Amino acid sequence: MEKVTIEDLKKLYLPPKESHKGENGKLTIIGGSKLFYGASLWALKVASRIIDMVFYASIPENNELTKKLKSEIFDFIAVPREKVEEYIRESDAVLIGPGLPREEGRAPEEETTYNLTQRLLARFPQKKWIIDAGSLTEMEPNFLNKNCLITPHKKEFETLFGVTSDVSHIQQMAKKYDCVILLKGPTDIICSPTECKISEGGNPGMTKGGTGDVLAGLAAALACKNDLFLAACAASFINKRAGEELAKKVGYYFNASDLADQIPLTMKEYVFAQFHHQ
Repeated sequence: MEKVTIEDLKKLYLPPKESHKGENGKLTIIGGSKLFYGASLWALKVASRIIDMVFYASIPENNELTKKLKSEIFDFIAVPREKVEEYIRESDAVLIGPGLPREEGRAPEEETTYNLTQRLLARFPQKKWIIDAGSLTEMEPNFLNKNCLITPHKKEFETLFGVTSDVSHIQQMAKKYDCVILLKGPTDIICSPTECKISEGGNPGMTKGGTGDVLAGLAAALACKNDLFLAACAASFINKRAGEELAKKVGYYFNASDLADQIPLTMKEYVFAQFHHQ
């Protein structure tokens, strides 16, 4: 199977010099809960460094926390979950799932992750959707459409589709549900309905909690101005290179926050520098 390479990154959108605020990507992130408040913050942290605007829709406690962390997380706008549709309309892409609770972890006043995911995907089928974590574990495959990128690990894939996560099944499910699948693992497998690639690299330091949320945030940010398959391939490649760069500095002793901090440096080397040497 063909590998994702640095050549794929040359296809990525790069903000033109004459661009203005808002023209280089707007993303809505729907995530976080009383039980899982950190996950969506890693996605928010990395996305805010790549695109112009991130709208963060969480529960009130999380929105207050992110406001306090604003100096560290960079620019975003915290929006009430009940008003999220206004911001989805304005966004190029939507990331849903990081930190959203499974049924047993849901507070009584919170809308179920199943209902929230189903309702919004049905309401905005024309938007690009990146679906991760809590939404993946609670949703049905028939929620998916051609504008969806899902980022499961092996167990999430098998639970969602009811088949094993070998390459042939990943290809079949991408085609059957007309979506893009990024299966996370030591070697990532990325499939659209028409093509598949593998992304190699990374290291055991990337098995820590939160690193998958960083990848989801990166893929969602790239999806704002690129097609979903390219965004998934590029996000996987960049994420693994970032992990490798960290390993050179600190071995496997890094966390999700370190990975989020490294990604802009890795993008400078592999994306930005390429454009300036053409």
